[in-house]
Amino acid sequence: MLEILLRFLLVLAIAQIPLLLVPLLVWAERRVSAWIQHRSGPNRVGPFGLLQPVADAVKLLFKEDIVPERAARGLYVLAPMVSLFAVLVVWAVIPIGDRIVLAGHELPLQIADVSIGILFFLALAPLEVVALSMAGWGSGSKYPLLGALRAGAQMLSYEVVLALAVLAVVVAAGSLRGAGIVENQAGWLWGFLPNWNLLRQPLTALLFVIAMVAEANRLPFDLPEAEPELVGGYHTEYSSMKFALFFMAEYASMVALCGLFTTLFLGGWTLPWTAVGGAAPALLPALLGVAVFLAKVLALLFGFIWLRWTLPRLRFLDLLRLSWRQLIPLALVNLVAVALLSMVL
Repeated sequence: MLEILLRFLLVLAIAQIPLLLVPLLVWAERRVSAWIQHRSGPNRVGPFGLLQPVADAVKLLFKEDIVPERAARGLYVLAPMVSLFAVLVVWAVIPIGDRIVLAGHELPLQIADVSIGILFFLALAPLEVVALSMAGWGSGSKYPLLGALRAGAQMLSYEVVLALAVLAVVVAAGSLRGAGIVENQAGWLWGFLPNWNLLRQPLTALLFVIAMVAEANRLPFDLPEAEPELVGGYHTEYSSMKFALFFMAEYASMVALCGLFTTLFLGGWTLPWTAVGGAAPALLPALLGVAVFLAKVLALLFGFIWLRWTLPRLRFLDLLRLSWRQLIPLALVNLVAVALLSMVL
């Protein structure tokens, strides 16, 4: 009974990570963009503007919740919930640390350490496309529908690249488990470099980065929310907390993709000198592993923000051409090359 309770509390703690990082990321987005553009950013609500996300949440909570007259109410209401659910449930298969011993019970720092962990992520990724399609169709207006169609075309295109990049890592590691892929990156490469897939498979990592930026609908791939062209994209007709759920889903998607990149390419919670396997580490080393994982995720999130305020937006035709004519063929060749090298070596 105690072990079940401990597992339940551990699951709750891990589930809070994306929810806690989202408001921090909203604040960081404004502060970093202000720093890049030589302006102040939020600095009035709380120290350094830290309470600005709270003020935004309160504002959205008390805004009038309007449902369009022509909306398909069921799809309209469910769409933002499905969007957020699709992003949060991915965290079930992302290991944030090694095992930990609590009250004599050994527990993995992961919600579900299943044998098909990475496939679970690939299976859930298209659910976000379903949510955006529900929002566009359910709004009963042509503008959200156009935004949803563009979002679906973009996300499906780059999910192919994302899947091929993930498969290349899986083939090299010989495991579908997130923890197994992390353990495969332990130690040193050539005696002086971290044995991370980022250095062993740089092309795969580059393909994954491009695809995850497009998957998160971030600049230079934020065509689903191109305001000058589409009035606001698939969520044009949303207001109040329904809009807030879409807003949270976008930032939670960034956090989840950065967590996945850390697991696949940056050694997860490990550093080159971290011992893996064997008995579960003591409490302090286990918590240090979680801190290492979160530090890598935060560094990647900073890169997301930096890209947004550095690169211009692509045309939609260029966006699809880049995926289908360049990235997908390149990802296929890369996958075959990694498979052949894994067989030889």
